[in-house]
Amino acid sequence: MPRWRWWLIGMLVLAVAIAAGYFPVLKRNLRLSAQAPAKSEEQVRRELTQPAAANAGEPVGKAKLFWSSGARDGSLMAVTVDLPLPRDPVLRAKQVLNTLLAGPVDAELRTLPPDAVLLAFYLLPDGTGVADFSEALATATPSGIESEEMAVDSILRTLEANVPQVRWLKILVHGQEVDTLAGHLDLTRTFLVNARAVALPARPAAAGDSSKPAPSAASGPAPAKSPATGAKKSASPQKLTPANPPGKLAPTERKP
Repeated sequence: MPRWRWWLIGMLVLAVAIAAGYFPVLKRNLRLSAQAPAKSEEQVRRELTQPAAANAGEPVGKAKLFWSSGARDGSLMAVTVDLPLPRDPVLRAKQVLNTLLAGPVDAELRTLPPDAVLLAFYLLPDGTGVADFSEALATATPSGIESEEMAVDSILRTLEANVPQVRWLKILVHGQEVDTLAGHLDLTRTFLVNARAVALPARPAAAGDSSKPAPSAASGPAPAKSPATGAKKSASPQKLTPANPPGKLAPTERKP
C-alpha cells in the first residue's frame, strides 16, 4: 500500500479520536444553553437601542406610570415603581418613557406597542418636550380613536407625574411629523402636559447687549393689545377648563 494512504488513514483516525473527545463537551454545552432562558427578540432589540446607563448611581425614587386599567372605557391606572430618577429632566423623561414602553407585568394592560422604541427626547427652553418614537408606534398601535387616545394619554400623564419641567409634548415618528397616530388621533398638534410646569431658566443675555431681553418661559408669551380697544389680553396657547384638565388630551391644540 502506498505510504500516502497510510498517512491519510492515520489522519482520519486522529480526527475521529479528537471528535470523540470533544463530543461530550459539546453535548454538555448544548444542554446548559437549552436550560438558560433565551432572550426574546424584543429584549435583544431593547438592549441594542437603549443608551448606556447614564443614570448609574442616581437615587432610586418612586415613579408613577400610567397603563391601562383593564376596563373597556379606555381609562388608565397609575402604577408606582422604583426607578433611578436622574435630576436632569431629559434623562428622567427618557427613563420613565422607556419603562412605560417596556410595559407592565400584565401584558394585557399595555398602552403602547411592544416593538415601539423611544429614539430621542428633547426639551426646548419654553418647556416643550419632543419625543421621537420608532415607526412601530404608528404601525402597531391598534387603529381606533379610543386606543390611540389611551396610548398618547399614557405618555402625557406619565410625563406630567414625573417630569414637572415638561409643559407641552410634540410626538414625532422616526424624526418626522405624521398626520395621525394610527388613522384617527391628530399628531400634527402639540399636546398639553402640565400647565403649571416648572419653567426652564432663561438664557442670560450676551454682555453689551442693550436690546430688551425676551420674556422667559415662566412669564409666558408677551400680552397683545386688542386692535379695537387697546386693552391687553393674554396670548395663552390654550385655555384650561374643568372639561380639559392638565394631562388629558386637549380638545384644542397648539401648533409647534
